[in-house]
Amino acid sequence: MDWRNEFADFADVAYLNVSTQGPVPLVAARAAQVAIEWKKSPHTIPQETYFGLPDRVRALLARLINAAPEEIAITTGASSGLLAAAQAIAWQPGDEILIARGEFPAHSATWIPLAERDALSVKIVTPAGRFLAADDLIAQLGPRTRLVSVSLVRFDDASLLDAQRLAAACRRSGVYVLLDVSQCAGAMPMDVRALGADFLVCAGYKWLLSPYGTGFLWVRGDLIDQLRVAPFYWMAVEGAANFHSLPLAGMKPARGARRWDSPETASFFHLAAMEAALEFLLRVGVENIWTHNAVLIESLIERLPRDTCVLASPADAATRGPFACFAARSSEKTQALYQKLSAEKIIVALRENAIRVAPHLYNAPRDIDRLISSISV
Repeated sequence: MDWRNEFADFADVAYLNVSTQGPVPLVAARAAQVAIEWKKSPHTIPQETYFGLPDRVRALLARLINAAPEEIAITTGASSGLLAAAQAIAWQPGDEILIARGEFPAHSATWIPLAERDALSVKIVTPAGRFLAADDLIAQLGPRTRLVSVSLVRFDDASLLDAQRLAAACRRSGVYVLLDVSQCAGAMPMDVRALGADFLVCAGYKWLLSPYGTGFLWVRGDLIDQLRVAPFYWMAVEGAANFHSLPLAGMKPARGARRWDSPETASFFHLAAMEAALEFLLRVGVENIWTHNAVLIESLIERLPRDTCVLASPADAATRGPFACFAARSSEKTQALYQKLSAEKIIVALRENAIRVAPHLYNAPRDIDRLISSISV
């Protein structure tokens, strides 16, 4: 099926940059416009929006990753999910956190200041090979390791972590695993039960095709009540849905992961669009998106001019996420290629001296043809 009509017309632009910003489908843009109309006339805002809308988004996210809705917190992105997890764990002085060298900066920005404040330590793991592997992290587990914080798919090279192997080793050692799924949720089939992690964080503005300022945190259900109750948003108080008689004393957080919701959870400009985008993804089927992208990325890799370019992602599709990266023979030539592509309205990303190509349903083989033609001249 041709899904291009579900998105805005990109005209003469070949947009291959979902890993930076995923375009909202037209149905999500219309939902956002309806929400703006609510705010223009506040008396038209449906009362159920404040709790019903976030709960519908929870349910849709749960379907997307095979979770339970009560395990989902609505956040403003991966960073707010990381901060919520940092507050939820009862840290002890000397606890150790593992992150990988070159990991997305949100991880360092969360864990390094926390370590400095609470006498923890952060160990930065250097991959033994070209791409980070589960065994690199497993080899660094020690008696003080409390958490491993890592991307399921790396933003800079598309490498896919063997999360099951890592989680099994960490479970044996009593170590939490936090996976950042921002570069794959909504683009590849995902079963959180099979992954074996304790926490997932995700930004919504990439492969979830949602507005900037959306995201989610998933917490393993049997872990929720074992975690620390940190300061929480007042609308996550038990009984808060009864606006006419708010619980002003003896406040307790409501059951489930909503205690980690970002404040102003029902940000309806954002969530109305996110709800529509998630419904769209589920209607299309993540497996279909995965297959569509795989065909385009395989074509890119097979036709990459090897005399001038090198693949900067794993060659094996089984160890790669929904996009791929390549580079020229020097950083200067890579930057020049990027500038050339931009000038020719072929929109990609430049990350860590590599060009990142991230297609979606609105892309067709001709977009890859156009990219290959540009870099082959």
